[in-house]
Amino acid sequence: STLVTEIIAPYSQHTRNPDMILAPPQGIHIIGDGALRWPFTYGYRMTLDMQTLKRVYEIDESRTSPLRFFCHGDGYEFWNLFAGDFHLVCPGEGGSLHLLGTDRLGRDLFSRILYGARVSLTVGLLGISVSFVLGIVLGGISGYYGGWIDGIIQRLIEVIRSFPMIPLWLALSAAMPVSWDPLWVYFGITLILGLIDWTGLARAVRSKVLALREEEFAQAARLMGASPARIIGRHMIPSFMSHLIASATLSIPGMILGETALSFLGLGVRAPMTSWGVLLNDAQNINVVALYPWLMLPVVPVILVVLAFNFLGDGLRDAADPYS
Repeated sequence: STLVTEIIAPYSQHTRNPDMILAPPQGIHIIGDGALRWPFTYGYRMTLDMQTLKRVYEIDESRTSPLRFFCHGDGYEFWNLFAGDFHLVCPGEGGSLHLLGTDRLGRDLFSRILYGARVSLTVGLLGISVSFVLGIVLGGISGYYGGWIDGIIQRLIEVIRSFPMIPLWLALSAAMPVSWDPLWVYFGITLILGLIDWTGLARAVRSKVLALREEEFAQAARLMGASPARIIGRHMIPSFMSHLIASATLSIPGMILGETALSFLGLGVRAPMTSWGVLLNDAQNINVVALYPWLMLPVVPVILVVLAFNFLGDGLRDAADPYS
């Protein structure tokens, strides 16, 4: 769904509704006045509590707004390639559709969660790609050559693993210039997560290569004049690639949680980009959470995605090595 977020989301991620600031979630109804009707939403009547200055929203059943499907709504740039305004579902004329409520600027939280999924998920996938390549290359070199090369790489791994992970993330993220464009910050966070997470995979590759380099097929390839890169990449790595893919899949949740934590603390992805961590940044204050609990809803997709990747990784690991 992240590929077509612009179409699925009823609003653009930056669309503001000044009449619905911090409004609670709206429900979709199909029964009104005792009869079955086209899906619709009720409007809200807003009053200001003069003692607490809190906006109080009450359902106004006299105002109904039938939903529109496969409709034209907010304009957007589809993957920044071309303009469009087609949506799967839109609010009725003069109505609103905020399934998960709105934030302090009146922006639809459901739409922003969908847009944030694209950033949070791609950070995990791109970050694991960086660590996957580094782990295979450095782990393969360490296991194949051994000796002082192996010693240097293993000491480097031990130094990196000796630092607490979260403080190291925070320090490197804080070192990025505040003047950077949000897109550069996005790639910077991806590199930070990838450059720190490769150590475990490198050790797994090293142990496999150490065990395989004296096997007959590796010796035969060496005697036939194959280069070390070809022996490692063409003959050794494919024999345990399924194990590496399973390990990489299990590392993706850590990447997603790392980006979410950094953005939650204000050191990760920055506005105008939207990620799940950026959305949760609005819920740092306990008073805000108590008054507007729907601002905590972005944590739900984080939990679901992390669990999904963990289950997927466990399944792949069992399929790759059913006797482990």
